[in-house]
Amino acid sequence: MESVILPCKSNFPTISELPQNYHPKHKIPINFAPSTQEPRFTDAQLNYLCTNGRLSEAITALESISQYGYKVKPETFKRLVESCINEKALHLGRKLHKKMNFLLEKVEPFIETKLLGMYSKCGSLQEAYEMFDQMRRRDLFAWSAMIGACSRDSRWSEVMELFNMMMGEGVVPDSFLFPKILQACANCGDVETGMLIHSIAIRCGMSSEIRVNNSLLAVYAKCGLLGCAKRLFESMEMRDTVSWNSIIMAYCHKGDITEARRLLDLMRLEGIEPGLITWNILIASYNQLGRCDEALEVMKEMEVNGIMPDVFTWTCLISGLAQHNRNSQALELFREMNLNGVTPSEVTLTSTVSACASLKDLRKGRELHSLVVKLGFDGEVIVGNALVDLYSKCGKLEAARLVFDMIPEKDVYSWNSMIGGYCQAGYCGKAYDLFMKMHEFEVSPNVITWNVLITGHMQNGDEDQALDLFWRMEKDGSIERDAASWNALIAGYLQNGQKDKALGIFRKMQSFGFWPNAVTILSILPACANLIGAKKVKEIHRCVLRCNLENELSVANSLIDTYSKSGGIKYSKAIFDGMSTKDIISWNTLIAGYVLHGRSSEAIKLFHQMKEAGFKPNRGTLSSVILSYGLAKMVEEGKHVFSSMTEEYRIVPGLEHCVAMVNLYGRSGELEEAIDFIDNMTMEHDISLWGALLTASRVHGNLGLAIHAGEQLLKLDPGNVVIYQLLLQLYVLRGISEESVTVMRPRKRNHHEEFLSWSWTEINNVVHAFASGQQSNSEVPDSWIKRKEVIMEGSSSCNRLCIKEEENEDVTRVHSEKLALSFALINSPQSSRVIRIVKNLRMCEDCHRTAKLVSQKYEREIYIHDSKCLHHFKDGCCSCGNYW
Repeated sequence: MESVILPCKSNFPTISELPQNYHPKHKIPINFAPSTQEPRFTDAQLNYLCTNGRLSEAITALESISQYGYKVKPETFKRLVESCINEKALHLGRKLHKKMNFLLEKVEPFIETKLLGMYSKCGSLQEAYEMFDQMRRRDLFAWSAMIGACSRDSRWSEVMELFNMMMGEGVVPDSFLFPKILQACANCGDVETGMLIHSIAIRCGMSSEIRVNNSLLAVYAKCGLLGCAKRLFESMEMRDTVSWNSIIMAYCHKGDITEARRLLDLMRLEGIEPGLITWNILIASYNQLGRCDEALEVMKEMEVNGIMPDVFTWTCLISGLAQHNRNSQALELFREMNLNGVTPSEVTLTSTVSACASLKDLRKGRELHSLVVKLGFDGEVIVGNALVDLYSKCGKLEAARLVFDMIPEKDVYSWNSMIGGYCQAGYCGKAYDLFMKMHEFEVSPNVITWNVLITGHMQNGDEDQALDLFWRMEKDGSIERDAASWNALIAGYLQNGQKDKALGIFRKMQSFGFWPNAVTILSILPACANLIGAKKVKEIHRCVLRCNLENELSVANSLIDTYSKSGGIKYSKAIFDGMSTKDIISWNTLIAGYVLHGRSSEAIKLFHQMKEAGFKPNRGTLSSVILSYGLAKMVEEGKHVFSSMTEEYRIVPGLEHCVAMVNLYGRSGELEEAIDFIDNMTMEHDISLWGALLTASRVHGNLGLAIHAGEQLLKLDPGNVVIYQLLLQLYVLRGISEESVTVMRPRKRNHHEEFLSWSWTEINNVVHAFASGQQSNSEVPDSWIKRKEVIMEGSSSCNRLCIKEEENEDVTRVHSEKLALSFALINSPQSSRVIRIVKNLRMCEDCHRTAKLVSQKYEREIYIHDSKCLHHFKDGCCSCGNYW
């Protein structure tokens, strides 16, 4: 006989009626079966099941009840929905929703709102929208539920759409909903809507609500309206930690870290102690501005105040150091973080691995890889990408490919990292094969992918393939080129020594409507850092002004350097004086420019101004300053700078400082001190050191010391034919024949090519080249040189050793700089008072004297940059002081 379960007629006690120490030992199933008799206390039974975690049984019971048309109270239904939310039981919530019209006498709006919240909180936003659209009446609570659902999913644009619809239906948000909408305004950058809400809040009497004001502050801060944020903050009657954090963040976003720091101190004076978030805002801002040392000091200060750094604090500092090329310090900080027991996040590990990649520290990188696996981050794509980059930069392409293949969901950056690795190693074929494979995995190459390939082919000398990829980007890849695409070609041509092609691409880039960026300018400027590039420098400077790049510190510094090397030191000074912000590179570059132009007094004066401005001299500063004292023949002052380097500036002298000291002694004729200085040096000697001594010996006529320096140079560079020929000339002066010379002869080379002297000058935007002994033509006024219309007054110094890097002049062989000079005099416009010439060898004394006299007779400024020195001839004098 079929068993029949009778409906229970007993009354269940409510929760309040049960004893406090009551705990049922066993869960007794409660079953409902069809019956002609209406069940009693259904709501109490259902509530009991929900309270005791038996939600599925309650839903099953509801299904049985609904078949016979039984109803439940709205409060009971609401409690069941809440249980579904608490247990994240979306499938049970759906069942409940289906029975809603059968179980309730009337569906109240709050029930629909509760179901709407159930869908959104259980992760089904689509069903939440469907529920929202079906609602017969949408009150403030319904709108709040829907907006809250979109906020939780960070769907900020949808929040803004819902707010506009809500206002269209005449529903005004309350003080609890406004902060969610304002958060969306801040994240969307919609400051106009934020201002509208501000006015609504004032009209609705919510201007004193601290949560609303804090949210408004966040909108103004994130949207960069510092003035609005400041006025609102000052008008607030009540301010809490969130208020202070928002105004501090507003100043940080504007880069006014000084005021942000002052506000933090003021916050403490007003009795509100900064929390972890406050300190982290300040630390993050210092790092973004590159002021990493101050960020580290802030972290120490927060520890003193009893706030322990969290993983965000450490990650922020490590990332800041890594981004500003302080990679060793970033790794040390990561070690300290581990010692403090703070577990790194995937972002921490990514930044640390990137620091290892920059240092090419494979051992440390492998340790980090092990930690990544241990912490379970090996499946994280950003960490995997960093590891691929690490192994690629360390030349371990097999390891890089293994990591790449193990990334479960590769993004386009994963592919770019691996393609870049192959390109860096010179395997452009493999890189291209991988590029073609992207389509098989349904990953579309982006502009970075194309740029990486173009850069790789340019670096490996395959310019044709690089150009082919460049022009295919838009046609085949449907990818719009960006400035980096053009920069890849420009940098590649410059790397391959093809300056003209690089400049051609630079002009074409502008003709195609692309604005050069700072990287473009920093790439192209060094190509013009010579005397015949002076007009191009001005052209690029105009481009900098058009693109509003003049305030970029690196661009301004590069312009200072390029102008000085192209003979425009006055323009370098003008740019320096106009800079709103200067760094140590700015000061060093202009000081070095003055040294190059032989203007020692300006260099020394600028050095003292730099110290007064609070800048600490570095290695580059001090080598230029010693050279400046050498130019001025201020030996004692130069010696003082050198001796005080370690004690006063904590800088160990390097080879560049030693070369500067040899020049210091050499210019003043203190050759014994110079050789003693070299003999007492602990570091290894190099060509520049002995070259400085050879110049000093040649100028002051010390034949024995010149021979010694020449022999040392030949030992260091035995294949240098120029040094060998100079040494032979010195031996002849000593009376030693070439046959009896015992020094090693260089390998046989094309003698003509080794000694061919070339000079270049630019006239009317055309560069003209001249070689020594070049045959006359209609353009080159040989007759002017041969007749020597300029009266050659004076003669070589009796002490100077007459040795030259090129053959002597005769009737048929004239030195190249004289040819260039005469051509420039005849063909340059009368309005141009400046002649610029570049030469590949050191000028001889006769050509030097000729240039001085021409500058005086023809009232021209003549710049000649030879292999050793920049000569600026004016009014019969030269900036080198006859020492070169």
